[in-house]
Amino acid sequence: MEHTTLTPSLMQLLNGQELHSKQHLAMPLLTIGEDGYPHQAMVSAGEVLMLDEQHVRLALWQGTTTTGNLLRSGKGMLTFVWEGVSYALRLSCTPLPELTDAVYPRARFEAVVEHVREDTAKYAELTSGITIRLLQPDDVISRWEETLAELRR
Repeated sequence: MEHTTLTPSLMQLLNGQELHSKQHLAMPLLTIGEDGYPHQAMVSAGEVLMLDEQHVRLALWQGTTTTGNLLRSGKGMLTFVWEGVSYALRLSCTPLPELTDAVYPRARFEAVVEHVREDTAKYAELTSGITIRLLQPDDVISRWEETLAELRR
């Protein structure tokens, strides 16, 4: 199924709340490298915030290849598996101003969701995508909460 807006389920997943229950989700963020090949980075529920059905904000580490790729091309694709469905969100990204008082300085982007692709298989059930185990969950989730609060600004 293909569309251009996010479903209520995705809005709830990436609403910046209940991070303890979402701490295991890792989402590949694909960008276009200077060499023309895809570049993959991993982001978490603490670095992605859905504002509405067509807008998402991203908080990325400054100076990374992914940040540079988004600054150069403005194009990205966020992928993940949720509730048995594989999602690919095509994003057009615009940098947001740096927050001089940020607790965890990040490169911030606001993106328009240009296209959403949902993929399932009739013969199999998707049980998970990439998952992680946080080594210091309380510290990381605290950082995520601050990062998401800064994305809302």
